[in-house]
Amino acid sequence: MKRVLLGKSGIEASELCLGTMQFGPSCDEAEAGRIISAAVEHGANFIDTAAAYGGGAGESMLGRILQGRRDQVVIATKLPTFTETEDIGQELDGSLERLQTDYVDLYLMHFPKEGMEPRRIMSAFNDAVVAGKARAVGCCNCPAWLVEHFNAIAAVEGWSPMTCHQVPYNPIERGIEVEILPQAKTANVAITVYRSLLMGVLSGKYTKDGPIPEGSRGALDVKKQRPQGLIARHAEALDKFKAFADGLGVTPAQLAIAWVRHCPVVTSPLVGFSSLRQLDSTLGAFNIDLTDEQHTEIADIFDADVREESCGKIPLFRRNLNLVAAAD
Repeated sequence: MKRVLLGKSGIEASELCLGTMQFGPSCDEAEAGRIISAAVEHGANFIDTAAAYGGGAGESMLGRILQGRRDQVVIATKLPTFTETEDIGQELDGSLERLQTDYVDLYLMHFPKEGMEPRRIMSAFNDAVVAGKARAVGCCNCPAWLVEHFNAIAAVEGWSPMTCHQVPYNPIERGIEVEILPQAKTANVAITVYRSLLMGVLSGKYTKDGPIPEGSRGALDVKKQRPQGLIARHAEALDKFKAFADGLGVTPAQLAIAWVRHCPVVTSPLVGFSSLRQLDSTLGAFNIDLTDEQHTEIADIFDADVREESCGKIPLFRRNLNLVAAAD
């Protein structure tokens, strides 16, 4: 498994970032342990979790699984979205306790929120690095201007900067190409991307008229039914995408991840697993190197016109004039 550097942090991690959001909801602890062991055996040592996953249960499960092998992995976890700035240190301590470790390699702000105070946030994050509780810090789902604002403050104060930005990206949701990817390349900010498989829609497991597999993201997304809506909107394109994968002798999931990997600014695709079988199948994606022509052809399947609005909540944050407190 290829190793990559996480921006300016100096941290070296596997190109595959193993997502653990499904640990608990659709993957029991025994299977999660098998997934982690197999991933590490194949050189995939970059593991992503969050305090919000299962109200901390995901971190606790991961902490138990990693007992005795903390030095074999790179752990990223995330600050709960609505944490008050003065409670950042306390929240990190809670994560460390659940993970049964003295430090995390990467501590991320999960989502921005209205009225946030970037200077106080960066001060608290820097305190975590100085205290040895985090090797580096970063953010998720932020507009490019906010990442620049965070790091301008850090540069003036001599604090640890945001070295990694986690955002959604796939052949259908390409909004980060508008400003986020150019900003990251210019500032050497690592980009880890989630939704590489778009909640399983690009994996080939769903069909327009077939049942949603039990335990899948589609089955768990009962209220919003986002996978079902995406399948209905992109049914024809998804059929073409599967045919393209078949033509290359790979699975649709492998092709989707290979497409994301082709972008030179993407540091690590973040892929979540609920079974060892899924991991085994996915690893092959990291041996597929698409040509520029193939990358463009896949983009054309889904309409190559890049729409900012197809990128989760980021467009809402980008245009929110109240995201940062007026005095900050």
